[in-house]
Amino acid sequence: MRVRKITIENFRGVAHGTVDFPGHTLLVGTNNVGKSTVCEALDLVLGAERLFRRPIVDEHDFHNGRYLDDAGNLVVIKIEVVLIDLPEDMRRKLFHKTRPWSEEKKGFVDVDGSTPSDTDIPGVVRALPITFLGWYDRKTDDFEGKTFFSHPTKESPDEPDDPTPGIGLESFGRDWKQACGFIYLRTLRTGRRALSLERGSLLDTILRLGDKGRESMWEDTVKRLKSFEPPVGSIPQLKAIREQVRKRMQRFIGIADEDDATAFFASDLTRENLREVIQFFVRSKGSEYAVPFHRLGTGSINTLVFSLLTHIADLRGNDSVIFSMEEPEIALPPHSQRRLTRYLLKKMGQAIVTSHSSHVIDEFEVTQILAIDRDTNHRLSSTAIPTEGIKFKAVRQRKLQLAEAILARGVIVAEGATEVATLIATSRALEAHSPENAYDPFDLTGISVFEAGAHGEIPKWGPALGSLRKAFFAFHDLPKKEWTAEQTANLALYSENCQTTYKGIEALLVAEVAVDAQRRFLSAVAEWPDYPQHRGKLMAGADDDAVRKLTYVVLADRKGDGYAAHLIECCQSLAELPKTITEFLQRVNALLRLPPLDGDDDADDEGKPG
Repeated sequence: MRVRKITIENFRGVAHGTVDFPGHTLLVGTNNVGKSTVCEALDLVLGAERLFRRPIVDEHDFHNGRYLDDAGNLVVIKIEVVLIDLPEDMRRKLFHKTRPWSEEKKGFVDVDGSTPSDTDIPGVVRALPITFLGWYDRKTDDFEGKTFFSHPTKESPDEPDDPTPGIGLESFGRDWKQACGFIYLRTLRTGRRALSLERGSLLDTILRLGDKGRESMWEDTVKRLKSFEPPVGSIPQLKAIREQVRKRMQRFIGIADEDDATAFFASDLTRENLREVIQFFVRSKGSEYAVPFHRLGTGSINTLVFSLLTHIADLRGNDSVIFSMEEPEIALPPHSQRRLTRYLLKKMGQAIVTSHSSHVIDEFEVTQILAIDRDTNHRLSSTAIPTEGIKFKAVRQRKLQLAEAILARGVIVAEGATEVATLIATSRALEAHSPENAYDPFDLTGISVFEAGAHGEIPKWGPALGSLRKAFFAFHDLPKKEWTAEQTANLALYSENCQTTYKGIEALLVAEVAVDAQRRFLSAVAEWPDYPQHRGKLMAGADDDAVRKLTYVVLADRKGDGYAAHLIECCQSLAELPKTITEFLQRVNALLRLPPLDGDDDADDEGKPG
């Protein structure tokens, strides 16, 4: 079983939105764009544990906090989920509640105007639509939330003036939710409850799935606390107090004469109290003292919680689990992030993950990554990264770069390794030589520099990176031949297509980097072990033309080996840097730079070109 689609209305920061899930799914996007909202919405529809929360929703769950409109009518949270690949027994029992779904059309086919034959075409499967509704109940002055089968709908002959949401729909109750096998881990919000024995907690879920004597366990525990041996009340000091209290009370109210008319017990805890107070203790390796789990480090807690979730998955049967997790990278080293992600993708029926880690993103196929966006009208949308026209090998080789591009605020696409290194080095030099606060480097503005692999590949990445809905730029040389119409159209997708007037990065650097910087460069690299000795070294008194010629051949011979970046590092002022690159980076910086700190306005004005 897996989630195929979710539609959200009036929930949190989303007025309306739809996400299509390709199977295992990685949700990426900027902070506060709606990734967690999607996970929370899934939990409202599918999460059996969510039913233990009271209220299930509150004022802050409604979009803009509006649960009544200006006319006093109810505003309803509506979240619809479409499930496909149902287990055979579930599909058989719920056949009349399923609808025919077409992967080709990405929707139901039993709509107005359809014919019975429309359901018999290849690619049509049975899908189960279910809906969560949340609303404000005027009578109880409280908030309600329930999940229903979306199909079929029964008409109510006597519909009241203010009908309760969900009239005509059958409840999708706890047993069916448990059958869905949905597990949701809010990594940053595990808290103490995750490893308590409260209803719906991880440990309670393990007890429920793996232990048939859960009810007798609580009964036995309560009895043991009542019959503490020896009785707490038999302690001499407490026994004297009991006798004194009994005699005093008998003067005013009628209580029994027996000794046990007053008593001390070890605890008055009920089952619910026990669920809240029982704590899970852990003794870490090398320690001689066990502590409550929440005293462990964040990484240990998250790993512990995840290990319990894997046990729950095993108890349910891995393939039946729909697992949703926020930011699995929190407090985990890279190798643990990769291992955890691989486990999810291998063991879970469906994994739905949000992440800001390139190590996590790199484990997903590009086709499993969805870029989440929300427009100014609070409409949520998701976009798969298109890779049409790009060779599969190129996508695989650049997965880590794609991961970084996905996480970045902006992307610069450059031809090859030399161009990438030169742009990064120039950005650092601009920061070092510009007036304070006049230029923000890549690591502050969140710019990723993407290596296209070849000059002709730059247009191909336009549609793919454009789908991420962020600023992205192309930086490249003159083409060897005219761009085709398709290439020109793809280049037009970039926020800016910076095509230099040079045929090669080496030609640009030799022409625009100050000769004095080139002299320093040649003197420095002449001592490097991989310096091309057959080119000779810079002679004393060599004129500027000789310097430029030697710089060019050295850069060409050691293309991609860090020489071009070192040439930039040899520049000692803004005037010595290559003008084409610096002006391009300043335009990028103007578009993506960070808001100024208080008192920085003057510095900003001072550093602006012109």
